[in-house]
Amino acid sequence: MEAVLDEIRVNLSHDLVLEVLERYKQARKPAFRFFSWASSRPGFAHDAVTYNAMMSILGKARQFETMLSILGEMGDKGLLTIETFTICIKVFAAAKERRKAVGMIDLMRKYNFKVDVEVINCLLEALGRAKLGKEAYILFEKLEEKFSPNLRTYTILLSGWCRVKNLMEAGKIWNEMIDGGFKPDTVAYNIMLEGLIRGKKRSDAVKLFEIMKSKGPQPDVRSYTIVVSDLCKRGLMDEAVSYFNEMVDRGFNPDAVIYTCLMTGFGKQNKMDAVYSILEEMKAGKCPPDEQTYTSLIKMMTSRKKLEDAVKIYNNMIRSGYNPSLHTYHMMMKAYFVSKDYDMGFAVWEEMKRNGCCPDENSYTIMIGSLIRLGRWSESCRYLQEMIDKGMRVPKLDYSKFRADFSWSGKPVDLENLVEKMRYNGNYEVADALSRWMNHRIRTS
Repeated sequence: MEAVLDEIRVNLSHDLVLEVLERYKQARKPAFRFFSWASSRPGFAHDAVTYNAMMSILGKARQFETMLSILGEMGDKGLLTIETFTICIKVFAAAKERRKAVGMIDLMRKYNFKVDVEVINCLLEALGRAKLGKEAYILFEKLEEKFSPNLRTYTILLSGWCRVKNLMEAGKIWNEMIDGGFKPDTVAYNIMLEGLIRGKKRSDAVKLFEIMKSKGPQPDVRSYTIVVSDLCKRGLMDEAVSYFNEMVDRGFNPDAVIYTCLMTGFGKQNKMDAVYSILEEMKAGKCPPDEQTYTSLIKMMTSRKKLEDAVKIYNNMIRSGYNPSLHTYHMMMKAYFVSKDYDMGFAVWEEMKRNGCCPDENSYTIMIGSLIRLGRWSESCRYLQEMIDKGMRVPKLDYSKFRADFSWSGKPVDLENLVEKMRYNGNYEVADALSRWMNHRIRTS
């Protein structure tokens, strides 16, 4: 890579670096090689924005040692920002590395950053999202004397307990919030409403919703969406439509999210006329379908093996100016492979790459699994090699399904090399599985 980049003599800019990193955000090895190459070019120096972009990529790949190394490098150059610490906090919390996440607070103080309520809220929210509600509350208690919590602090703690369905602790936070002089707003009520539904306390959720309507704070579109979504999941479409109509009668404009809930609900009951009727209503009104709407419809069609309809929706999505996400491409690929239309599945893969979507681990898992089922050993090996070269973890598939007509001529050495590379990159389980399979083939051949 580096030699080719040297030859083309590209004029580096921070915007160009960001574009390349965005393109390879799923492939941390080539992204980091390009990032390192750029830093070595005369006349170019990374700024805080490009450093943070690289940090995000490494964080997603859980390359924590490299992240901390870059963090120190940024500190030496005076390029650390609040966003840098926010990225680290969210990444470490998502990986349930609580100590590393909390350690960012001490590091901020070391570099003379102000640790205020917003920073603490960011840390508590990251822990809550990682379903570490208990840890978030313990941290809150430790830091309570060192900062002044606000309404958002209590709302975040409430959300953390609701995520893990601990309604008793959520109730305690609710009372603490009121005792602290804070009046719960619509956001707090919506979190509790959703928490009660998640915790199977639907009768209590209905009571809370009625209290909102009679005493305030008044429910908003999000409140109705929470209720409608639950009813749709349970197949109670008449009640869902009733709440939807009530919302409209109260003067609220439906958004794409609640429309999508209704379409998904009707789709599960195979009432496609109702689905298309809602879609037309959206197009005719002030709420055109958004990316999530199209993605949900494509999921609905592919799960019902209505691939022609899925393709039509996909094309409408493109015409409406939305770029399909990796998840959208994955659904299309899976649907074609399941229906044994492998050519179309491979065509989706190529279109995904043409449109600038860098395949991630899920993309490769779908592709490699399909190639193995087809007995196309050489191609599956090539994609496995690509994954390793990009620093991805090799998928745990049933490699024993390689077809018996696989030609051993010249291949065992290639396979052995691939296994060694897997071990070198930490893919021990898959490497061991392939080794066992090779040894079995040797014994039985």
